[in-house]
Amino acid sequence: MALFKRNNGTEQAEMSFIDHLEELRKHIIRSILAILVFGIAIFIYRDWVFDNIITGPIHADFISYRALCDFSHWAHLGDVLCMPPVKVDMQTTTFAGQFLSSITMSLVGGIIIAFPYIFWEFWRFIKPALKDKELKNTRFIIFWVSFFFFCGAAFGYFLLGPFTFNFLAGFQLGTKGVLVTRPTLTDYLDNLTNLILGCGIAFELPVLAYLLTKIGLISPSYLRRTRKYAVVIILIAAAIITPSPDWMSQLIVFLPLFFLYELSIIISARVSKEQEKRDQEEWS
Repeated sequence: MALFKRNNGTEQAEMSFIDHLEELRKHIIRSILAILVFGIAIFIYRDWVFDNIITGPIHADFISYRALCDFSHWAHLGDVLCMPPVKVDMQTTTFAGQFLSSITMSLVGGIIIAFPYIFWEFWRFIKPALKDKELKNTRFIIFWVSFFFFCGAAFGYFLLGPFTFNFLAGFQLGTKGVLVTRPTLTDYLDNLTNLILGCGIAFELPVLAYLLTKIGLISPSYLRRTRKYAVVIILIAAAIITPSPDWMSQLIVFLPLFFLYELSIIISARVSKEQEKRDQEEWS
């Protein structure tokens, strides 16, 4: 397997399976240490992080509420995007609930912040197995993977989060006011984590299209032919990413994902054109 062959300068050394696992273990350990460093920093400042970041999407003065309302007025849409202040009274049902939630908050935050370094370690592991031509085609990959991940995470936090929590907190079953929504802290953190990480991973679609086109698994014509199936898959993904069933939240997820799919077609077409040009130069 090519993965078991590591380039060392001009020489190529074959690694045994044990050596391969040992190398992988080193990269995993360094990644975990990076997560722990950022996680410990978040845990030290957990009160500030919780008050200003974690509970941001459920604060009435959250920046997204004001920005969406201002945009709605600017676009002459009235108060369509103006959401009423949401009031959420969370609770913990166990003695260790707040402590364990702070640990979860710190670790998830550490993973998000350390994502570029984690991917860099992963890239260092597979890089020696690539040929020089393949390495040339993957320049700036760490930047673009991190860029799209953070764009997706910001989208989930600043845009999708307010819509989701506003809808879920304001949804009322029955007309007599018998039920009161009082979610647990764990439930809130799970929903917020799914939104941020789910959108972050979903936004990697252009990078995935670039790599798959490079290795010949997909082509721009294939992406165009499967567009109608992609729409259905994106709708299903939007329903999975958004905890709330309202059409507005799912539409907010669908539109950027569909845009990313169209962007993937453009990227794939450009890569395919460059490869055809390079092949013609080699055979001419």
